[in-house]
Amino acid sequence: MNEIVDYRRAWVTVGMVFLFMLINFADKAVIGLSSTSIIKELGLTHAQFGALGSAFFILFSISGVAVGFLSNRISTKAIMLTMSIVWAITLLPMAGTVTFTVLLASRIVLGAAEGPAFPIALHAVYKWFGDAKRAVPSSVVACGAAFGTGVVAPLLTWIIVHFGWHAAFMVLSVIGFCWAILWVALGKDGPLDRRAGKSGVDSTLKIPYVRLLFSRTALGVFIAGFAAYWIIALNIVWLANYLVRGLHLTPSYAAWIVLLPSVMQLILSPICAFISQHMTNAGYSSRYSRGLFGCACVAIAGVAMICLPLAPVGPLKIALIGLSFSIGSVVFPLGTTLIGEISPPSQRGAMLGITNSIHTLAGLIAPVAMGVIVDVGVDPVEGFRTGYVSAGLLVVTLGLIAACLIDPTSDLGRFRRLGFEASENRDDHRNHLADVQTANSQSKNVFADARGLAQ
Repeated sequence: MNEIVDYRRAWVTVGMVFLFMLINFADKAVIGLSSTSIIKELGLTHAQFGALGSAFFILFSISGVAVGFLSNRISTKAIMLTMSIVWAITLLPMAGTVTFTVLLASRIVLGAAEGPAFPIALHAVYKWFGDAKRAVPSSVVACGAAFGTGVVAPLLTWIIVHFGWHAAFMVLSVIGFCWAILWVALGKDGPLDRRAGKSGVDSTLKIPYVRLLFSRTALGVFIAGFAAYWIIALNIVWLANYLVRGLHLTPSYAAWIVLLPSVMQLILSPICAFISQHMTNAGYSSRYSRGLFGCACVAIAGVAMICLPLAPVGPLKIALIGLSFSIGSVVFPLGTTLIGEISPPSQRGAMLGITNSIHTLAGLIAPVAMGVIVDVGVDPVEGFRTGYVSAGLLVVTLGLIAACLIDPTSDLGRFRRLGFEASENRDDHRNHLADVQTANSQSKNVFADARGLAQ
């Protein structure tokens, strides 16, 4: 029986989830925006600061997987409330004077608490929207990340310049507590969590996780998302520092350039999601409308990143910054929609958690790799040039590999055959038992008749 969905309430949930992701990525971005002040105050090298950025992701992936499985059994409202409170508490110590060790520990704990954010946010939205309607609300959730990374950057930078980086962490902590209060009042789980979507995967079917994780589509989504998150990690940790140390811009001017990728993502993400959803409704398979389309965006981001350090300072370089750090993120809502398409609803939360955890492994590697490259360079400008060209080549290569792999139609056919065979085997077993019981009954009747004749 179809559930009746209150779409006004559904979009209220999307709005709250949007703010949830905004806060999540603002918590990530503040470390990069504060990089110059933190390096100066604590006397860090680029490699040490890169390690600080990577430390955020030490438990990020592990917690994403663990909470993903937990979300199959526990309300997403409760999980998101707990996460938001932990974020706010973790940021509080940064309001005062801290050592490198305290800052490192804070980022590790915050990373563990924020690791499940994106998959849990999408899981909450998917409970309100069926498969055919998920692309646009998923893009809105992704736009929350863009707001948190860049749109609030000028505000956070203003706070850092006028009140210090400690004050910026304090403001984010207060905002986190305020969101938690609103979520208690407005948050609600949607009615579609037990309903099968148009993907054709039976809501009661349990597909072995090994088959799900090593399906062509899942592997392609993992690879494309890993490439896109490599760019996000460089944006969060190093872009502001590159603009100040590499291009010798003032922090305030750099903050406005950091804003550009987020603005472009806010424009590109819903437009690309609308195009993808329109292609799906027009009859294109999701391999093309979601897979190849998303992977093409990742490859374009990689090409732009290769060109970025080679372009002279001016409008072209700024445009390349905007393009390279924005368009690749399109793959996240499209990729997670693909994961939702091939996963049974009862396993979707875990699969989204695993997917996000694999994507964010890039965050563990990319910041420290860039820091090491910058330190071994002749100067920061040369180091950043080498780092961005290398990153661009990696992203293009992974995007092309992912495009060759993604094929949800093939995977769904394989899963349906698996479900049919399991059902068929159960039916055969039941029929066999019924035949045995019938034969036994007939044998008893024959024996009874023979005994009656003998008497």
